[in-house]
Amino acid sequence: MAVPDSIKPFSPEETQRILCHLQQPAVFMNMTSDWPVLHWTAEHLSKCLGDKHIRFRLGKKDKTKTPLFETQCSYVEAKLEHFLNWTQGCTGAEAGLFCNYPVSEYWAYADYKYIAMLFQDQPSMFQDVKWSDFGFEGRNGGESTLWIGTKGANTPCHLDSYGCNLVLQVQGRKRWHLFPPGDTRHLYPTRIPYEESSVFSQVDVLHPDQRRFPAFQGAKVHVVTLKPGQVLYVPRHWWHYVESVDPITVSVNSWIELEGDHMARVSEAVTKAVVCALKSAPSDDNTDDWLNPTEEGVGSHNENMQYLNLAVRAFAERQNSLSNIKQVQGSRDTRPVKRDSRGEIKKHCGMVEESAPFTVPFQPHLIPVDCQEVNSPETEGMTTKDLKFSGNSDVKSQEDCTARSNELQRTELTSADSPSLTRYRQSDSADVRFQDSSYDYKEPRDTTIATNDLLDCLVHPDVIALVTRLLLERNTESYKATSSL
Repeated sequence: MAVPDSIKPFSPEETQRILCHLQQPAVFMNMTSDWPVLHWTAEHLSKCLGDKHIRFRLGKKDKTKTPLFETQCSYVEAKLEHFLNWTQGCTGAEAGLFCNYPVSEYWAYADYKYIAMLFQDQPSMFQDVKWSDFGFEGRNGGESTLWIGTKGANTPCHLDSYGCNLVLQVQGRKRWHLFPPGDTRHLYPTRIPYEESSVFSQVDVLHPDQRRFPAFQGAKVHVVTLKPGQVLYVPRHWWHYVESVDPITVSVNSWIELEGDHMARVSEAVTKAVVCALKSAPSDDNTDDWLNPTEEGVGSHNENMQYLNLAVRAFAERQNSLSNIKQVQGSRDTRPVKRDSRGEIKKHCGMVEESAPFTVPFQPHLIPVDCQEVNSPETEGMTTKDLKFSGNSDVKSQEDCTARSNELQRTELTSADSPSLTRYRQSDSADVRFQDSSYDYKEPRDTTIATNDLLDCLVHPDVIALVTRLLLERNTESYKATSSL
């Protein structure tokens, strides 16, 4: 018997309001008990998919001090039935192509699988996912991705350039390691391998090489083990590493575009043009497998420039739209419009800023993911709910949670204007000189600078942010007007 909607802790409208104010990851409890998708175990999905083959990514279980990127994994096309037989120790024809990979040595992951494509001949299954309960009217499984993995299956630590994520755990448990936007400099960002909208970390966050990445010691990790029925909210620009901790895990992910993502799309277009131009050029050191398997291919420079122009045009249209809204609001309200660090009009729920203060209702149905020690004995296998009631959580009250959330919001906004960018902006000349007293001369290392070394500097998030601002200031009149306010 389905659980009535009325007993859910938050209505769709209340959930939307919460999401508008959340500035840190949080877990929603008791929101999905009536969702048919909770029956989507790997065994159930195997029956639904039948003879359909899907792509699995396989990685070695060896522990190293370097991330295992998707370009370094093996891949097989197989039925979900083969996958299940393999996990149970079957070999030969029963395991399909998995028979070439000992289950004791490898993990397997069917990741990024679009439900709309997997079940295009069974569209009724889309309705099993009810994101409308979170205030996204009409949103269901058709806008979601499916993830099926074994213990140890993982996604390398990365951040999404735009959008936020809602993740429902269906079967088994997954452990999430999340880092706030302000920790970007501690995570050594890289765009190789290249995947549009994903910035990877060079650090193996579970087994970091402190000699190569000493600044990682300053990173503040937030850890949560997500259980079936729970929904994790991952805010924009939060880094995350995800690993399955049970023999078989199934989860559903919904990526949601946010206000202000138009500028991020321009930044992505700039990055794509630079990366593809340099990595596509014939070179002695351009021999690595730099394009992520999730990408369809390398576009020509003309195609990438067209993409950039479309992104700039979309941003300009959005800015003009916001200016028009401001003018309409101005005729009814003489208060100045507040803007964030990106020049976007500050909004909370809806287009108009709320007049009444709002406190995020943490506990007991919304659990903040707070800063925890990675893999410490006290937190191993626990969710933040466990930590709260075991006395190991730093969260003492709803007020503490709200204060912590506000602090993280200030950190994200401040990180958009890093000290290095501030120094560069002080010069009106295109010829940027290192005049800061903090720049100390050091003898050059006895190494050769490779193309990837150059790219890591050229497409560093701080540099791309600066280039994007300069590009928009020179090419969009609306941005010139709004950025001066």
